[in-house]
Amino acid sequence: MPTPTAAGSAAAVAPRTLSDESVADPVFSERYRAMQARDARFDGQFITGVHSTGIYCRPSCPAVAPKPSNVTFYLTAAAAHEAGLRACKRCLPDAVPGSPEWNLRDDLAARAMRLIADGVVERDGVPGLAARLGYTPRHLTRVLTAELGAGPLALARAHRAQTARALLTSTSLPVADVAFASGFGSIRQFNDTIREVYERSPLEVRAAARVHERATDSGDRRGGQAAAAASVRSGRHATSASLGPADFSRPGASGVVVEAGTDPGAGVVRLRLPARPPFDAAGVFGWLAARTVTGVESSTASADGSPRFRRTLRLPGGPAVVAFAPGGDSASPSIEIEARLTGLSDLPPLVARVRRLFDLDADALAIDAALTAEPAFAASVAQVPGIRVPGCLDPHELVFRALIGQQISVAAARTALGRLAADLGDRIPNGEGDEGDDALNVLFPTASAIADHGADVLRGPAARIRTIVDVAARLASGELVVSSDRERHDLEARLLEIPGIGPWTAGYVAMRVTGAPDVLLTGDLALRNGAANLGLPHTPRELAAYGARWAPWRSYASMHLWRSA
Repeated sequence: MPTPTAAGSAAAVAPRTLSDESVADPVFSERYRAMQARDARFDGQFITGVHSTGIYCRPSCPAVAPKPSNVTFYLTAAAAHEAGLRACKRCLPDAVPGSPEWNLRDDLAARAMRLIADGVVERDGVPGLAARLGYTPRHLTRVLTAELGAGPLALARAHRAQTARALLTSTSLPVADVAFASGFGSIRQFNDTIREVYERSPLEVRAAARVHERATDSGDRRGGQAAAAASVRSGRHATSASLGPADFSRPGASGVVVEAGTDPGAGVVRLRLPARPPFDAAGVFGWLAARTVTGVESSTASADGSPRFRRTLRLPGGPAVVAFAPGGDSASPSIEIEARLTGLSDLPPLVARVRRLFDLDADALAIDAALTAEPAFAASVAQVPGIRVPGCLDPHELVFRALIGQQISVAAARTALGRLAADLGDRIPNGEGDEGDDALNVLFPTASAIADHGADVLRGPAARIRTIVDVAARLASGELVVSSDRERHDLEARLLEIPGIGPWTAGYVAMRVTGAPDVLLTGDLALRNGAANLGLPHTPRELAAYGARWAPWRSYASMHLWRSA
């Protein structure tokens, strides 16, 4: 059986017979074997286009495997749409975790996909997307079409269609609200796209989901599980004080449940985002809990002891208050989210950022298999399968966290960041983030605020304060761009040009902002202590040389080393 990472090396593989010629093509033969085995590990990593039926499926689709001569494999749903295929109504190929390909790769296509998921095309159009990437729209379209089988408009359209399908099948939002929350510019565009992709009208998509839900709920009642499902169908609205784990009906793998108040544009959004198993949710929540900033974030535990993390956040449409909790089980893990948004148009960028924060799309099986080959990691991987590299919700905020946290303890960094937020952060409306002793009442300061007033409120060595203020001014002016679409090595190089920023800070920021899977921070003392505890080389030069064997998963090796410290 092929490894999951081997299945995503080309945009499309044309149909052919399973002859000596096709067997000699490792991409086609590996994907075809994965499809024949209905291997769910590959769901989201590639799509099976079946030209004899005119549909595209996930690899684990339970339907009879098509003949090789009728099959084309694609990396994106958009490429399948461009080929005239519609989504399978049986396996719902859009309702799967995202592809790990876009974090593993650091080329133009992968960076574009990260921005498209963040809603840049909807906000700025293709010219804005191209400008963010440093290319002309024509060149960007040519590259994406060659690499992924579809241009930026088609890729963004497919992303909007997937978001719309999730909202239609899992919520009672009016169809017009679904259209605009998904990023469509008009109702007509929305209707035409849904009909073309799913061969049904939006209302028919919703009706089919309701039929399936009733059938599933009948089975749940026989199993004694009806109460939880009924709690959502009863129409109870969340309040700003609840902002915690929600009861969910059966939302499907894509799991989006929305409960809006009287104004759907400013309601509470409840989401369930699937993760690739195994998933070390406890590790990410523990990482976040250790670094909470007073007034901006809080970390608590529910009655059953499961972690719960809340925070304020800036999104393109305005401020938000979000809460996270682990969901699902070991076979189908997920992150449950509840967010009070300024507008539903912030839903797609929120989803993209949360997926990066929790590293939900990481190919955990391939990573664990590779790291287990290192005897020193075998026990750690067995104890914590599916370890993740925490990303970030706000790249600018992460830069300041890294700069302020240099050469001081985590506790001292929390104190300094809390003071900075209290002095320079924008206040959110009264009551929006209130929850007893864990009230959230401030947004993390903007780069502009820190550039203007940071020197007055920051404490510590003068050289470090100058660096922080300098970086803030560069971020505010646009001279320095720190975002998920940056190429990792270019971002590190730009950071290292700034006086006061060294290799550790540049590598740490690049790893967490871009989701780079192959960063080994040999300058980190705790990481080197972890290496020593595992009997590995622990000087920077020796560890860098030895760690080359862990590529392309050195970021995950770093997490195991930190844990061993």
